[in-house]
Amino acid sequence: MARRLPTPTPIAVPQPLPGDVRVMNAISATVFVLALVGTLMAAHAWLMRSSWFPIRQIELQGDMARNSVPTIRANATPLLAGNFFSIDLQQGRSAFEAVPWVRRATVRRVWPDTLVVKLEEHRPAALWQDPADDTSSTAGDRLVNDQGEVFQANLGDVEDLDLPRLAGPEGTAAQMLAVYGRVNGALAPLKLNIRQLALSHRGSWRAELDTGAIIELGRGSDDQVVARSERFARTFEDVKTRWPQPLDYADLRHTDGYALRLRGVTTSLNTSSSNANPGAALARLN
Repeated sequence: MARRLPTPTPIAVPQPLPGDVRVMNAISATVFVLALVGTLMAAHAWLMRSSWFPIRQIELQGDMARNSVPTIRANATPLLAGNFFSIDLQQGRSAFEAVPWVRRATVRRVWPDTLVVKLEEHRPAALWQDPADDTSSTAGDRLVNDQGEVFQANLGDVEDLDLPRLAGPEGTAAQMLAVYGRVNGALAPLKLNIRQLALSHRGSWRAELDTGAIIELGRGSDDQVVARSERFARTFEDVKTRWPQPLDYADLRHTDGYALRLRGVTTSLNTSSSNANPGAALARLN
């Protein structure tokens, strides 16, 4: 017996809306979106101007060896503007970095009314001056930090530190600090310390020791200057066994050796030969 299939239910096909209805719907949606955007913008503007969300607390963290909390706040707070939402964090960072001795500051908001500021101070490594200045005294209130950056500071704050002087063209502080560390390390076994390291505009290096002695290091790459210093340090101890007078002047610019002026003695030492004997160096009494 044949099975009779049910009669299919007709499916109604939606008819497109009339054109005027579609236009009205589009206009309504656009007006709604514009109203929402306008409301959000108005709310944002109100938040930016509102006095309901003031910054009530500034929490300082990090390095504060050279500045007190009241000093930092007194210098930076007048430069801050806005409430919790509207304050410009970049502007806030600049305000704190304008405080003396502050190298870097990071500023962030903490709800509901706090700014957290983390400070990094300059760590002084040397005094700085231009090579054209009188090298007998420090020019201006500028120092070099341990990153090789030049910054302004009150030199009275570092009177307790025995800092070397670096005198070189602008932009060479980092290079000079690195060379100072290497050359001073090479001279350390002789118990000689650099008081001032100078780099001329023509690229010539000169060191003044804490004893007042002058060492001409010459021109060349940093490695070449350091190599001359190391050669001098290796042989000078033997020179002192024959001439124990204090060092007055050393010229390391010679290819095969160096010239010395001791108190009362002038010598020229040749180190080019592998069997060079510093004790046999030619000396002339002044």
